[in-house]
Amino acid sequence: MDDRPVSRAPIALFYGSSTCYTEMAGEKIRQTLGESLVDIYNIAETPIIEASFYQLIILGMPTWDYGELQEDWEEIWDEIDQVDWQGKKVAHYGLGDQVGYPEWFLDAMGYLHAKLVALGATPCGYWSCEGYEFEASKALTADNTLFVGLALDDENEFDLSEERINLWCEQLKREFGL
Repeated sequence: MDDRPVSRAPIALFYGSSTCYTEMAGEKIRQTLGESLVDIYNIAETPIIEASFYQLIILGMPTWDYGELQEDWEEIWDEIDQVDWQGKKVAHYGLGDQVGYPEWFLDAMGYLHAKLVALGATPCGYWSCEGYEFEASKALTADNTLFVGLALDDENEFDLSEERINLWCEQLKREFGL
């Protein structure tokens, strides 16, 4: 058995994806930040406890139907509590449909953010809600001016996703101190 330590990138990106859009967004984020800076994990295949080995973490989650968690995130929801989130900088990106589900736009990202803040994570990567059209979202800050992470709507605004990812990654580099 090889006892050498595992070489890790400074950032871990965990995503859950049923239709591959959250996975593709994660790959674009990794590519934009730099592949050597980001280890990427599908939470259906890699236990979330792996986050324990990182101080900089990005979490990607789509919102399903009426504000529901994506099934892979739902399956590991209680395991999130096993990670020591104290002192970790955590950024979120979420995918949703602001036209088809305007009352629940990105709710799942909001649930995950609230859970991690309660567990001691330091949130990063807040994103302006300007330019989006929706009725309600659990992913908004208390003053309703920012999303708690990058908001993507590939269903209705796919043409804006690349620019949003690029801008958000520049913001994350500053917030992560890279």
